[in-house]
Amino acid sequence: MATDNRVYLPDCDALAQALRDKGKLQEYINCIEAPSKDRQEITSLLKNAFGDRWYDIKTDDGKSIFPEDRSSRRWTENKITDLRPMIRNGFGQLYIPGSSIKGAIRTAITYHMLKYPQKCGIPEERRISGIETRLKERLGDVSSLKPKEKAELDDHFFGKFLFSSYGLEYQGRKISANSDPNRDFMRAIKASDTKSILQKSFERGGKKFIYNIPVSAEVVISSLFQTKNRVEIEKSAKYKASLYTELIYNLRTEFDIAIDQEMLSWFKHESIQLPFQNIKELMDICREFACDQWIFERHYWNSLRNNDNLDFDYIRDFYQKDCPYTLRLGWASGLMGTTVNLLFSPSLRETIRNKSGKPAPDFEAPKSRRTVVDKSGDIKYVMGWVKLTELSGS
Repeated sequence: MATDNRVYLPDCDALAQALRDKGKLQEYINCIEAPSKDRQEITSLLKNAFGDRWYDIKTDDGKSIFPEDRSSRRWTENKITDLRPMIRNGFGQLYIPGSSIKGAIRTAITYHMLKYPQKCGIPEERRISGIETRLKERLGDVSSLKPKEKAELDDHFFGKFLFSSYGLEYQGRKISANSDPNRDFMRAIKASDTKSILQKSFERGGKKFIYNIPVSAEVVISSLFQTKNRVEIEKSAKYKASLYTELIYNLRTEFDIAIDQEMLSWFKHESIQLPFQNIKELMDICREFACDQWIFERHYWNSLRNNDNLDFDYIRDFYQKDCPYTLRLGWASGLMGTTVNLLFSPSLRETIRNKSGKPAPDFEAPKSRRTVVDKSGDIKYVMGWVKLTELSGS
């Protein structure tokens, strides 16, 4: 539900009760169940039932049906038919799950161990060259695999070996290696959920600054498009689709991350060295992975020219500086942020993408990017980059 300036997510139970009281519940159900292309504007129904200020209505006990912490600034003049909301906790407040943070850290560790196999003591057959050989052999039958089996390919080739093939030594007792989730050294890393992401403001130098601003914005999905002329191959972006997504602009939040040093000391391997011993080393691993992704993205955007529909000058400017970030989180991270594909050859990356998803010959892998349109209609932002700063006294 939206006004010209804001988008609202309701307390669904309270809204259903209020609509039932007004005799409008079935009309509302018919509206939201209609296909997107046929869906009528729900706001008209709400105005008819509750008046022009429908977003201010409350239940009989004074509870807001459209709570303020479930609303966001509207950054698009386009009609929003399907809004993708962010995840919320049991109180309806936005947050980032600790599991997402830990998953990104795990990918960074995997990347580090495969990038520096000699330093980490990775056996020859488990290094990138060996993995590429086995992947090429296996990719011939990937198309017949079920989605879950495709998702487990990384564990099949290197994931379990890198993280779970450790013996444990505890209180003088040795337990032999056996690839088992309980013997995964990531158990020694604890990452909490972030604090609730609430809009806040502060003053500095007489100016007011606002952060944690929820917005509902257009996210443009574009794909690399190549054309050949007599001299060279020209690369541009081709519009693919738009999504309307709830995002946080100028995000600041806190979470706890810790390493159980005693537990980490239990893990022993005949050849592999644990790649970190403390938080600083762990953050350095994450930062290097982020920087390698950053360089790849810079090359991608610098290689593109604008076309009549898509202007990516702001995005190119964003990537010109050195990488200031530690991680990239969320669904905007794409294939390069959630896998170790950066370590594979471009031709193998292309084969993996075409075998695992919809084939797209003659495109680099990955070919799609997500960019955010600001309230002025310019393609201006990319998502997911995170700078981690240790708080004093932590």
